[in-house]
Amino acid sequence: MSQTQKTLVDSFGRKIDYVRLSVTDRCDFRCVYCMAEEMNFLPRAQLLSLEELASLGQSFVNLGVKKIRLTGGEPLVRRGIVELVESLSALPGLDEVTLTTNGSQLSKFAMPLQRAGLKRINISLDSLVPGRFARMTRRDMLPQVLAGIDAVVDAGFKRIKINSVVMRGHNDDEVLALVDYAQQRDIDISFIEEMPLGQVTSHNRKHAYCSSDDVRQLVEKAYTLLSSTDTTGGPSRYYRIPERKGRVGFISPHSHNFCDSCNRLRVTAEGRLVLCLGQENSVDLRALLRRYPGEQTRIENAISEAIMHRPEGHQFAQDDAPQILRFMNMTGG
Repeated sequence: MSQTQKTLVDSFGRKIDYVRLSVTDRCDFRCVYCMAEEMNFLPRAQLLSLEELASLGQSFVNLGVKKIRLTGGEPLVRRGIVELVESLSALPGLDEVTLTTNGSQLSKFAMPLQRAGLKRINISLDSLVPGRFARMTRRDMLPQVLAGIDAVVDAGFKRIKINSVVMRGHNDDEVLALVDYAQQRDIDISFIEEMPLGQVTSHNRKHAYCSSDDVRQLVEKAYTLLSSTDTTGGPSRYYRIPERKGRVGFISPHSHNFCDSCNRLRVTAEGRLVLCLGQENSVDLRALLRRYPGEQTRIENAISEAIMHRPEGHQFAQDDAPQILRFMNMTGG
């Protein structure tokens, strides 16, 4: 184990202190912007083990990472997820472990995750209308998700956030209802522009594209938004609502590219270090972990070398052609 914490800085001077670890490519939903309806998932032997994920987490912390977010697929379908949260939360030098989930399993896992040391949680929720929710997720599970949100509110997490992907002609007429729902529970909400990852047949991305500026105009029909310097280390640009606790955020990979300040790396469920969400270049960390088990210095050197090849950014086009062939569930949300 490295004894001196280092700092990860890429060739463009961007400091890396945030890593998103995907623990599985499997999910109990099939959201139209994330996955195909029929999916072929990785054999379990190709996934990083919990021990490998914990070891990788330690290596990233040794390199100066302060925040680890667990993603999927759906991370709560991975057996042993609570134990992994507990292991990572105990790492000296790590400020917080957070998690992104579709919410379907939260009624069961809210309290165990809170006790294990999870600090914050993001929950995907794109519609409050049962039939529409079922069409967008291809699963009729809205009551389970809403119950899960209530469970994490009751569990007393430091911060809770709803993530909503807004698609024109699908759920853009629910923007205010979603803000109302979050404000009634004193929780945050971020609206996300759809990203062109994977080939989809359920909709035309160009026609469904809804910019953050468009969504903000919808919110401002009912709420005053005040600029805020608040940050959680992620890409959301937050606004406050006077006399309300919940913030409204916007994640804008198309309309307001945030590559120049990107502080994140992603590791896929099969152990590939993805240097940019909008590029295909990656490094196989699983091969190193399995060929040299326990040799953290070797892993850390490989990570440090890899980030010097990190691209300056991506340029997502607002058309229907996917620029990245992998689906979002392969990369981690």
